[in-house]
Amino acid sequence: MDIEKVNSMDFRDFVEVFGNVIERCPVAAAAVWSQCPFSDLEDLEKHFCAFIEALPQSGQEGILRCHPDMAGRELQRGTLTAESQREQSAAGLQNPGADERRRLAELNAQYRARFGFPFVLAARLRDPAVVARELERRRRCPPAQELRTALGEVKTIGRLRLADLLGADCARL
Repeated sequence: MDIEKVNSMDFRDFVEVFGNVIERCPVAAAAVWSQCPFSDLEDLEKHFCAFIEALPQSGQEGILRCHPDMAGRELQRGTLTAESQREQSAAGLQNPGADERRRLAELNAQYRARFGFPFVLAARLRDPAVVARELERRRRCPPAQELRTALGEVKTIGRLRLADLLGADCARL
């Protein structure tokens, strides 16, 4: 899809297509639509990022709470969004062994208890060992730093999802 097609979309189509650029947050797409027209993929991405940045901290934490746990119950139950399913599968998280599943569940629970939102990572850019190491490392970060890091990961995920939708080469982003 090219940017002209994006710019020609009506509200309903835009939200349907871009409603999960930010995980389970179609309101982001609704807000971004009002900024049409976009000059290119980077401009579109800039508006999604600006939406996140403009939110108060509680809203930013809400964005994070829309994300699933890494290799968590939703993956095991098959209830992830299509995008998260592809991303976690690309990271090799779809079939962890029993020990690794227990370890990730424990780390996810500790992380969530500390920060009040799930661990967010652009999983498709990582392998399973890196995911676990990052979860272990980041659960020890100061809360303000971790909020910034997690939001940065949301933006990376959004950029990759936009690239997928527009057929852009993710390696060049």
